[in-house]
Amino acid sequence: MSNSSLLPDVAGSEAVKDVRAATFKADVLEASSKALVLVDFGTPRDSLCAQMTASLEKIARASKGAVRLAKVDIDRDLAIAQQLGVRSAPSVFAFHKGRPVDGFSGSIPEAQVKAWVDELLKATGASVGHADGMDAAFKQAAELLDGGDIATANAIYADILDAEPENAKAYAGSVNCLLRSGQIDLARAMLDAAPAAVAKDAALDSVRAAVELAEQAVQSKGQTEKLEAALTQNPADHQARFDLALAYYASGRREEAVDCLLEIVRRGRSWNDDAARKQLVKFFEAMGATDSLTVSARRRLSSLLFA
Repeated sequence: MSNSSLLPDVAGSEAVKDVRAATFKADVLEASSKALVLVDFGTPRDSLCAQMTASLEKIARASKGAVRLAKVDIDRDLAIAQQLGVRSAPSVFAFHKGRPVDGFSGSIPEAQVKAWVDELLKATGASVGHADGMDAAFKQAAELLDGGDIATANAIYADILDAEPENAKAYAGSVNCLLRSGQIDLARAMLDAAPAAVAKDAALDSVRAAVELAEQAVQSKGQTEKLEAALTQNPADHQARFDLALAYYASGRREEAVDCLLEIVRRGRSWNDDAARKQLVKFFEAMGATDSLTVSARRRLSSLLFA
């Protein structure tokens, strides 16, 4: 499912497009409501046109969605150029909110083109619109994921990654979607395959902890009744209580999992080299610092440790 309407600019599509007369309205006029659209009029037969196109493509792809490039081959679609009064190639027009706002003709250095684009972004506010739209997309994906619509949330994260392959927040979101759908091995594989710049980002800390917890919990899942029986016979069996916490967590019973670990801390906080407290910290990382259960459990843990 595509969610390009939720994202500014390049979600689900490319930052650079070849535009024909039939697609000009959608790819330029309508697209310019979400981003600054540069229309490049040129011909592949001319080396200056090729140089200008290369510079514009580089700028568009580096803009993280704030700028789109629409390429018009005047050998194929001369009518578009004539309608806009283009008399020479290369010529570049900038569109924002359905209207041309500036342009130039001839070949100019890439640095000057970049400075021109930066000024247009400031003047039109297109870069602000991009940031606002991206924030809205992340919010939408989080709400969908919390509501159980994993497929749609994952589609939004995938759209963001199409536009920004090294967006760590979107990468973490995709890993989390795999995890939420029970595909722990695929989540681990995607986590391990993260690009270097993404892997070092703090945005992956929470989902990394969640993957590790899920891998631990797999071994305990299905053992709930057996472990509960063991605790009934011997409430001081810390290992059984610890394993039960993982089993509860694997089954989505987070509060009961937290309760088990807190009980171990209450009964014997130093057991197994402080294992219960350390496991709680992993829970907190996986659930997120602002999660209501994290907040309450941290408070309870502090009361036990500093009583």
